[in-house]
Amino acid sequence: MPFFKTKEGLQLFYQDWGTGNPVVFVSGWSLSSRMWDYQRIFLADKGLKCIAYDRRGHGRSDDPGNGYDFDTLADDLAELIEYLNLRNVTLVGHSMGGGELIRYLTRHGNDRVDRAVLVAAIVPFLMKTEDNPYGVPKDVAEMVREMWKRDFPNWLLQNELPYFNRSDTSAIGEWTRWDMLQTSLKAVVECNKVIIETDFREEMRSITVPILIIHGDKDRSIPVEISGQKSAMLLPKNRFILYKDAPHGLYITHSERLNDDILTFIKG
Repeated sequence: MPFFKTKEGLQLFYQDWGTGNPVVFVSGWSLSSRMWDYQRIFLADKGLKCIAYDRRGHGRSDDPGNGYDFDTLADDLAELIEYLNLRNVTLVGHSMGGGELIRYLTRHGNDRVDRAVLVAAIVPFLMKTEDNPYGVPKDVAEMVREMWKRDFPNWLLQNELPYFNRSDTSAIGEWTRWDMLQTSLKAVVECNKVIIETDFREEMRSITVPILIIHGDKDRSIPVEISGQKSAMLLPKNRFILYKDAPHGLYITHSERLNDDILTFIKG
């Protein structure tokens, strides 16, 4: 099994498909590298080296019960990139992975990275504050996390339809829920806390690599009005593509379009 060991001594699982310039995929909240299968198999066939990994506490990686802040998670990503000695990297992050991608660039620089793709990402800032009035109230987020501590599987089942916004996804929904249930509940809760409370707004202004922003107008998990649209106002070099009728799980529901857009961005 392909694992690499961090300086902290954690064993993190990764997969490396194809050859060519590297594309590193960072998964969404509570999901493993499996979520990217339909992107990786397509891009590997197009002559790209596709790498995806399971963040700590997720999938097949070690669960230390700590380190679920964006600094530590960005350091884990940096160690993978350095371990594989990757250059000319394209970073692709979904949901929470978008935050790790941004923090990697501002914490570790872009010497190894040429460009990045934010897919339904949680940036720039989700929590409701005086200067972010349309965000998620902190007490509401805390209430949801308390619900997860009692019955996370049922919550996932109830949110399957909003996640895909289609009624014909029962099999893929079951697969996705199974993947999420492999994630440590400690990681589920702690990662959501930093997702809601981390403010990326100022650091995003300093990023100089080209960024492709992709978001759906039917995303009920991370509404585009408080995420993708605001990111496009902050990132100096970006292209923003809005997918009509696309939900948070657009990597499944709109996989062909997403695959083509990522490939075009890399080649162009």
